[in-house]
Amino acid sequence: MAKIHKKETPLHFLMRYAFILLGAAMAAVAIELFLVPNSIIDGGIIGISLILNFLTPIPFGVLMVVINLPFLYFGYRHIGRNFFMSSIFAIIALAIIEFPLHPIPAVVDDPLLATVFGGLLLGLGVGLVIRNGGALDGTEILGILLTRKLPFSVGEFVMFFNVFIFLWAGFVLGWEHAMYSVITYYIASKTIDAVIQGLDDTKAVIIVSNEYDELGLAINSRLGRSVTKLHGKGGYEESAKDVIYVVVTRLEITKLRQIVNDIDPKAFLTIMATQEVHGGTFKSAIH
Repeated sequence: MAKIHKKETPLHFLMRYAFILLGAAMAAVAIELFLVPNSIIDGGIIGISLILNFLTPIPFGVLMVVINLPFLYFGYRHIGRNFFMSSIFAIIALAIIEFPLHPIPAVVDDPLLATVFGGLLLGLGVGLVIRNGGALDGTEILGILLTRKLPFSVGEFVMFFNVFIFLWAGFVLGWEHAMYSVITYYIASKTIDAVIQGLDDTKAVIIVSNEYDELGLAINSRLGRSVTKLHGKGGYEESAKDVIYVVVTRLEITKLRQIVNDIDPKAFLTIMATQEVHGGTFKSAIH
């Protein structure tokens, strides 16, 4: 039986585009009032557009739209119409908002402050756009297409791509500004990750123990977390045993270790970082 997909409600549609507009506005402010006045760029298509803006009289917003169009076309073919429409809206919004900001004086003249706060604001803006189904940069789309035929991951491709952009920036803007640009890119990328993945720092824990029943009850009663039991088999003894899987917050890790140590000091414990947790009964509130 075919799976039925729920249609996006008008309210959700408006909210999503409102956040995309807010993200584009934040990115425009970061670029025009922090980065450009201090000759600092970001990576990707934004970086290329900024360098060409320094070299030519073509406005940054026009460059962003023109350079991104071929990448968005491939995104339309391989990712979907909603992505294409959201991205076009975000890029055009960035171009429109950026234009009247151009004559406004810079917020700060210190390159280091511009790097830090410009990178944070840019990362927040780009992250909001991505989180709501759009994109301001076609670099990753190109990476997805090329890495299907090349022995590189998308992350490796984007890194190589940006190395050439920052080298180019070194010749155009000077090496000191290029180094500030690398820091801006790093801060923006980490901020984008935080916006997309959320700020909840959760951990996935796997516990291998013969006392799985008692451990499951103790984790539920003392920590307030429900557990999942996975059926496993020992590789040496070939004996069947259940494996406990539970997701906890960072602040609950110490208490979980104590529970395991109290019941089975010889238990095998694996703690893994998670990016997002959805569904089920998980709540990030501390019990």
